[in-house]
Amino acid sequence: MSFRLRVFGIVLLVAVAATSATAWLTLRQVTGQLRESAAADRQSITRITETLRAYGATRGTWEGVAGTVRDLAEETGQRIRISTGSQGQIADSDPLTGRDPRPGGTAPPLLVDPRPTLDLPETFAPGSLRKVTGSMIHDYSAGVTYAACLTRAGHTVTVERGKYAVPIFRDGGKTPGSGGGSASCAPAGFASAAVTQENHAATAVCRSRQTAALHSCLQRVFTERTAAVGPQPLTVRLGAVDDAGQTLAVGPTVVVAAGVAAAALACALLLSRAVLRPVRALTAASRGLGEGDLARRVPASGRDEIAELGRSFNRMAGSLQDSEERQRRLVGDIAHELRTPLANLRGYLEALRDGVLAADTELLESLHEEVLLQQRIVDDLQDLALAEAGALTYHRRTLDARELVEACRTAHSARAAAAGVTLDVVGAGPGTVRLHGDPDRLRQALGNLVGNAVRHTAPGGGVRLELSERGESVRIAVADTGSGIPAADVPHLFDRFWRADAARGRATGGSGLGLSIARQIVADHHGAVEVASEVGVGSVFTVVLPARESTARESTARESTASEPTALELPGSELPR
Repeated sequence: MSFRLRVFGIVLLVAVAATSATAWLTLRQVTGQLRESAAADRQSITRITETLRAYGATRGTWEGVAGTVRDLAEETGQRIRISTGSQGQIADSDPLTGRDPRPGGTAPPLLVDPRPTLDLPETFAPGSLRKVTGSMIHDYSAGVTYAACLTRAGHTVTVERGKYAVPIFRDGGKTPGSGGGSASCAPAGFASAAVTQENHAATAVCRSRQTAALHSCLQRVFTERTAAVGPQPLTVRLGAVDDAGQTLAVGPTVVVAAGVAAAALACALLLSRAVLRPVRALTAASRGLGEGDLARRVPASGRDEIAELGRSFNRMAGSLQDSEERQRRLVGDIAHELRTPLANLRGYLEALRDGVLAADTELLESLHEEVLLQQRIVDDLQDLALAEAGALTYHRRTLDARELVEACRTAHSARAAAAGVTLDVVGAGPGTVRLHGDPDRLRQALGNLVGNAVRHTAPGGGVRLELSERGESVRIAVADTGSGIPAADVPHLFDRFWRADAARGRATGGSGLGLSIARQIVADHHGAVEVASEVGVGSVFTVVLPARESTARESTARESTASEPTALELPGSELPR
């Protein structure tokens, strides 16, 4: 998997886990606390309403209820305001608890009605219900008035459930009308004629309905007749706009946040380990590479970007090591090539200086030939160095490949004739084969191939230059009938200073740089050199060049800005350009 995808997956996993954990915790806390808050609110409302209803039902009046309201507010933490339709606001818990009144909340008001509801049996006959209703109204009117008097006088009132659920009010165990200190407060009662007339009217209205409807009607009549003497229904408003609601618990939030942070830290550590371990290996290897340890490599496994970086580093280290080896071999080859000729020159010059040899024409010619050989080696080295560095100057133009082949044959005809080798051109008939390149450099490359072919062909053999066009390429083949090249030596043909003759004698080869120079020149023309050889039959070196002028124009534009060639510097000497 790509390293970028792995990082993205880990970050996405952490983000999803953190979001999910936070959402789960928030939902759980909010749901639980809303449930607890709703239950607490219901308990508080029930507590407040039941206490107020008991106060009104026990005392028969709302006078003195302020203390109860204050106690309820302190107990439940609610702001309580109570009022009736006729008296308006009776009490407010804010002033009672010593604080300024606040704006009321948006919760709907609650209705507390302390008046009793008439409980009639299911088996009553309509006539009996009519008489009972009037009697119950009278009893309740007298009892509730008596209870109000007791409350105003500061007495404790007790209530008992009477017949048909009509309350019986008592003071110290005495019923109304039995005498005592509070007997003067007992009412004289209602006129029985008026009560009977009203009951007849109510009963006449309800007589045609079924028993259940009659019960409802009589209960309504009971409520209406007792409304004037009983405590009025109480409107209770709870809450204020600035009440601090419940907040989310901090403990679970901190625990989950710590868990998510720990998970993120663990993922970050794993990611950093996966990244930093190969980076540390690359750092150590590059430090060793800079100190000269070209054999250092880093382990590279996998298919992600880090592994590819490791493989690229190993390839770079391998290239540097190969380059270092080639440079060492080059220095050794150069020293080997120059040591023997220079030793010969030194010996001859010292002999001439000491008078051991006479400076005749033949000796001077031999010395001059040796100097020319060393000059040719140095020139070849300079050409090869410039070509490999991309600093070799090319003067490109459109040329005829047939003229190039003919010029090469003409330049090497004398040498071939002296060696007893025939040099022929095949396929150079009339017509023009267009190329785009530097004719002098191409002639140099082709001349190196022809010179090698003539050198390795025995007298009586032949060298053949074959020109052909194949598709968008031009092929120039140099075929000889020489001894051929063993298959094991073919990969080393283009190495610097390499020759098949292990003795490296001058009779069997030149400097060993010709093929390397030829291949580099052809490569700079976007071509290639192909080799086919068979021992005892001969060898064929084929130069393949592109015939398209567009490719050549691009290379011309790119190479026209190349700098002038510089001198090739060898250790301990300065050579002419």
